[in-house]
This record gives sequence, structure tokens and C-alpha cells, in this order.
Amino acid sequence: MPEHGAALRIAQARVSPGDPHVNTDGRDQLSLRYAVYDTLVCRDDAGRFVPALSRAWSCEPDARTWTVQLREDVSFSDGRRLTADDVVGSIERVGDPESPGEMATQGVLSNYLGDALLEATGPHNLRIVTQRPLADLLDLLVDIAIIPAATARANLAGPETPGTGPYRIIAHGDSWAAMEAIRGHWNGEAPYPSIRWQAEPDALARAMLVADGSVELATDIGVEGQRVVEGATGTSTTGADISTCVAVLLNCATGPCVDLRVRQALNYGANVDRFMRDALGGATRRVNGPLSALHAGYDPGIPAYPHDTGRARDVLREAGHADGLELTLDVPERLPDESRALAESLASDYAEIGVRLQTRLSGDRPAYAAMVRARQIADGCFFDSSPLSTYRVLREKLHSGERGLWWQGYANPAVDRLIDTAAATVNDADRRAIYRDVSRIVRDDAPWLFLYTPRVIFGMGPRLRQWRPALNGIVRFA
Repeated sequence: MPEHGAALRIAQARVSPGDPHVNTDGRDQLSLRYAVYDTLVCRDDAGRFVPALSRAWSCEPDARTWTVQLREDVSFSDGRRLTADDVVGSIERVGDPESPGEMATQGVLSNYLGDALLEATGPHNLRIVTQRPLADLLDLLVDIAIIPAATARANLAGPETPGTGPYRIIAHGDSWAAMEAIRGHWNGEAPYPSIRWQAEPDALARAMLVADGSVELATDIGVEGQRVVEGATGTSTTGADISTCVAVLLNCATGPCVDLRVRQALNYGANVDRFMRDALGGATRRVNGPLSALHAGYDPGIPAYPHDTGRARDVLREAGHADGLELTLDVPERLPDESRALAESLASDYAEIGVRLQTRLSGDRPAYAAMVRARQIADGCFFDSSPLSTYRVLREKLHSGERGLWWQGYANPAVDRLIDTAAATVNDADRRAIYRDVSRIVRDDAPWLFLYTPRVIFGMGPRLRQWRPALNGIVRFA
């Protein structure tokens, strides 16, 4: 842990303290959230679930009935003691279909928790019974900030809502936030008496703030920013793998990509390694299917699609496209921010196999996400969001019976059965083995163009030389 001392200054792309129950995968938002709020469980650096506000939990063999025992020494920042009713109220709120979200994720957890039975069986004990098997319930609980029950039920949550985390927000604006440490915090003394967060949208500018000493930590500075920080005196960098998988979700419901062979040809025809090297400076990792290396059930033995133009042409010929075909992809201007460059690279790659690529560019990222959710894509769409929950990735994007948030028409009954079987499998090792089986099938079915996961680079001032980000590139101080 870094040394104690004066206020810590942090620069990141966005600083927007708000409702702690907004569903988001955004690391900037989550870093602020975890400084102020706690969850029932958290993940350690190896991805294992460990106690946080809970001290113990158990799941019955039906994979539906959970009991949770809370710590009894926890208080909110306003001094009031945490009780099981606060947990019930918080889960009820995020399980509401009207719960807030970013990028068209409003109400997403209602699909899992909206009909669950939540019962405080004592001041520090609760029972959760889901309507169907949900062996991965901890995947959801790990992201639910616990707030006072009265605030949750009044739907009044915001930056001033008390939390049980190591810090409280004392002031904030549109692009900054100031926090102070909670004295006598249940989890020990916070490492800094205060933190000042500031927004700087440009990655290189964030790196320069570290290099000139204006801030002591900058997130997601990119390869060019890494060179700036490492060239300055006394500053350093570190990196973190994240669960985000950049992919092209292919339209498996209508158009040429209904044909498995077309989808496989597109994977063979894409020179992903070249793009990672030339456009992204190598700060990425190739993916071999729908999961990143951080996901439970990831199988490193599954081969990624090799770049093979000859094989791509042969497969297209077998699919009846010996004279080539034309495809249209939807492309956002950001998230992923390299979308335009990626589209140009793919167009060049696909010209070599007879595929003429057209693009529909969208400058409104929330509207783009809503379009994807409404399944109004062309032949495919660029996408870059993956929660760390394997169950959510597979259920929301690939299960044809659920037809979840980001599902685009892919259907394989064997995959559906395996996902359902995993949900009813309480043993963690057995469940991971099932997820590996799913990954192998999905890799071969190629419902997506499998691309890469970014690697996040941080710039650090002298007193943070030993600091490292938490799992998935989150800034955490407890």
C-alpha cells in the first residue's frame, strides 16, 4: 500500500459521481463508486470471491436458495449501523425494471433479480431465493452497492447518498470530485486522508499531468502516454488486463451472416494481429472466443482464428459466394475509440477475400447502444462491453431462449442447454468446466468476429511507485 500523506490527485477520462446503482461497466465510474460504497462480496486479485460486507454465505443444492450473514460492525458514513434491511432495499432497487443504467443497460439486473424473494431473517442475516437456478448469484452481488434502505426505497440515490466505503464525497462538480477518508472505518484506515479526482478526456493529456507532477495517478493513458510518463523523472507506469472483449457482433438472424460458413470466413479473413500491432501498439491481447482471460471458464487451449485468406476464400466459395459479397457494419465513433481505424483495417483485409465492406457511422454512442439492444443492426456491429460475469456474457449475448440484452439472433440448442446447466451447478469447478465447453462451441460457431481485449496502462507519480490496480483495471484503496 502506498505511503500515507497529503491528498491524492487522480486524473481519468470521466468523473461523474452520481447514482451508485447505475448499471455500468465503466472503470472510471466504478473506481469512484468503490471508494464510497461497499458490496456484499468482492473479488481478490485472482478473481475469487471474498467477504466484504458479508462475513459468510452459502447456497443450497437447488442453486436458488442463498443465505448471507453480514458483518455486525459496519456503519454508513452518516453513523447509522448497517442492517440486513439495507441490503434487501438495495437489491430490490437494482432488481427493478426501471433501475438506471448506462448505454441502454437500464433494468438489466431485473432479468435476474426482479422476481427474487428477499427476506431479512435477522438484523444481520438475509435470505435470497431466486425463481430459477442462479449459481452465479455472487457475480451480481459483487456489483451492487449497498445504500440505506430508506434511500433505496425512496429512489433518491445520488452522490450524497451515505455509503459504507472508506471515503465520502464532500464536494463535486461536472468534472471533478473531492473525497475525505472515513475515520474509524470498519475495514481499517484509508491510505490517504483525501482524494481529488479530475476529468481529462484526452489520454495523452492525462499522461502529461503525471509527467509534470500535476497529478499522481492517471488512468488509461495509452501507449503514447506510457512513453511520456516513462520518459519523465521519477514517474512510472503499470498495466492491467481487463474483461472487455472488442468484437463485431454478427447478425445471425437475417442476411449473409446467418450462414455459419460466412461467419467463419470473416474470422479467417481478419488480420487481427496486424491491427493490434500497428494501430494499438501491442497493448492488447487476442481473444479466442466470447470470453477474456479474466472470465471464469476461459480456456487458453482454444485456438484463436488464424489469419488465412486462402481458407477464407474457400469457405466463402463453399457458402455460394465465389464472386464475393457485400456487407454493412455499424460503427460507433467511440467505445471502442479505435472503431474507425478498425473498420478501415477490416475493409482492407476483406477486399482480399472478395468481401466489400460498407459502414454506417454513429456519433451518438447511447443511441448506438439502444439500436444494438433493439436488434436493428445491419450485418454486424462493433461492440466493446463485457461484464466480468461469464454467466451474464453468455446469457445476455448468446442464449437464444433468453434473447438477452445484446443477443443478435445466434441459436444453438446445445449452447442454451449448457448455459442452463451451469446456472444449476453449485460446484464452482464443475461450472467453469461447463463454461469451457460453451466457449469451444461458440468459437466454432463464430457468432462474432472475435478480436481482442485492451490492456489498460496507468501513469504514476513517485509516491505511487508500488501501487497496482485492482482486478479488471479498477482503482481501489481498500
